[in-house]
Amino acid sequence: MKIAENTVVAMHYSVKSAKDGQLIDTSKNGEPLAFLYGRGFLIKGLEQQLADKEAGAAFNCKIEAADAYGEYHDALAQKLPIDVFDHIEEIHEGMHLRADTDQGQQSVIITKIEDDFVTVDGNHPLAGVALEFDVEVIEVRAATDEELEHGHVHKADSCCSGDKSDSDGGSCCG
Repeated sequence: MKIAENTVVAMHYSVKSAKDGQLIDTSKNGEPLAFLYGRGFLIKGLEQQLADKEAGAAFNCKIEAADAYGEYHDALAQKLPIDVFDHIEEIHEGMHLRADTDQGQQSVIITKIEDDFVTVDGNHPLAGVALEFDVEVIEVRAATDEELEHGHVHKADSCCSGDKSDSDGGSCCG
């Protein structure tokens, strides 16, 4: 079966920065990544590279920033007075926060703390970065009606049937 919209794909991958070859993430020492293809789970460029592949396919590809996590936008980084963060017990560089903006809630990362100012960045940490993927397609199958309805892959002992729950004790389909 070929990878197409609403198929379940299981794949192993490694992803590195195309610029310096630094490993960013890999599934190769664990379970393959399983997802519903065509539902926006993957970055656009990798999803396009997977189209029409079959189980057993292995390939390398480079995804430019625009088709990965987008270009870096300077306007999404800003320097704020440190007292804006007085309501937070402890802040540190690398901390992820939700911030209220004119466009609604936005995820930001504290990138620098200096003197009386804190720099926050609303860009994705990989914005502006071209990525290199090493991919091995392990399985391609038709999604079940239940998976399509719930919008995610179910394991053989479906997390959503009967009284089963996820590891946090709640329903995965909550």
